[in-house]
Amino acid sequence: MAIPRVRPGNYPAILSYGFRPFFLLGSLYAGLTILAWLPMLSGRLETASGFAPVDWHIHEMIFGYVAAIVTGFLLTAIPNWTGRLPVQGLPLLALALLWLAGRLAVFFSDDIGWLAAAVIDSAFLLAVAAAAAVEIVAGRNWRNLKVLAPVSVLFAANVMFHLEVRFAGGADMARRLGIGAAVLLVMIIGGRIIPSFTRNWLARQNPGRLPVPFNRFDAATIVFSVFAIAAWTFAPDHLASGTLLLGAGGLNIARLGRWAGERSWRDPLVIILHVAYAFVPIGFVLAGLAALLPDAVPPAAGLHAFGTGAIGAMTLAVMARATLGHTGRELQASNATCLVFVAIVVSAVLRVAYAFMPGATALLHASAAAWTLAFLGYAALYGGMLVRPRLRPRQPNPAPSQ
Repeated sequence: MAIPRVRPGNYPAILSYGFRPFFLLGSLYAGLTILAWLPMLSGRLETASGFAPVDWHIHEMIFGYVAAIVTGFLLTAIPNWTGRLPVQGLPLLALALLWLAGRLAVFFSDDIGWLAAAVIDSAFLLAVAAAAAVEIVAGRNWRNLKVLAPVSVLFAANVMFHLEVRFAGGADMARRLGIGAAVLLVMIIGGRIIPSFTRNWLARQNPGRLPVPFNRFDAATIVFSVFAIAAWTFAPDHLASGTLLLGAGGLNIARLGRWAGERSWRDPLVIILHVAYAFVPIGFVLAGLAALLPDAVPPAAGLHAFGTGAIGAMTLAVMARATLGHTGRELQASNATCLVFVAIVVSAVLRVAYAFMPGATALLHASAAAWTLAFLGYAALYGGMLVRPRLRPRQPNPAPSQ
């Protein structure tokens, strides 16, 4: 959709649209935190955080990285939904600084106290939900209010994370709730953009079978998956939870098959969306098998299929496509962008494999290296686009004078 006009102001281009600061900050943070994570895990790097290294890693991936990318997406999509001007300038800068304050508060939570860290960190998602709600309601775009539900659950999961770490010694339930909320966002937003972008490309390049539009099957799949995620969150080892998770996996496999992804493999910007979504049913199946066959399938397998695969690959795919489109560039993936896409998929596969072979630390290091390559690669390739003004359309050359 066309981008609404931007209100003139004396601020840099990076503050003209939500995707600009948050995609850049999020990608840099995703890559750099993994570089710090492995030394923290081995005890060679210490922090002033009250979180154990594993909890810090999980928290910052979900409520640091994912929260930033979700914010960038929403602040960019909502003006298209409502026709209103985007959040920009000083309000956008304030949100970015609040996100950064949350990252520092968590890192130094031992120094400032767990409660102060929790309040500062949780304030960001609350502010994002409020800003999104105001814009959607002001634009009378009622049907898109549903995207606030996963954001609200993400906020609640963040609060729960801090409470669990403080009073239970580790965040087990909150990590699944946070990942579940992010997966639900992938299902809702992916279910909108994947068939749409696939249909647009196939209609131009490869006529034939097209994706099935959103219908009751999609809605039923999402509702069923919500119950499966809830069961996984609160009773991950229960027989009923395993059954629900496997059912959700089957439904999402069928849903993905309705989108004609196999016909769009020649466009990297389209096929990566299908590959990323494939990790959703993989995550459901692995989580379900972990409940039913705990001696054969570790819980970490499903957790990282969701986190590194579905969430990591989908957010990176959306970031690349949105950056190209919203900065006035052609929707074509360069060879370097294809390398970024391959890196994130390889990272996900290796991380799931490591869950089955915890003694093979080379898999963990290779997965971390591929993840870092993917996100710092995105920042290197697209950072310049994010900080510079949108390209102006080329004007046709004037006709030669007679």
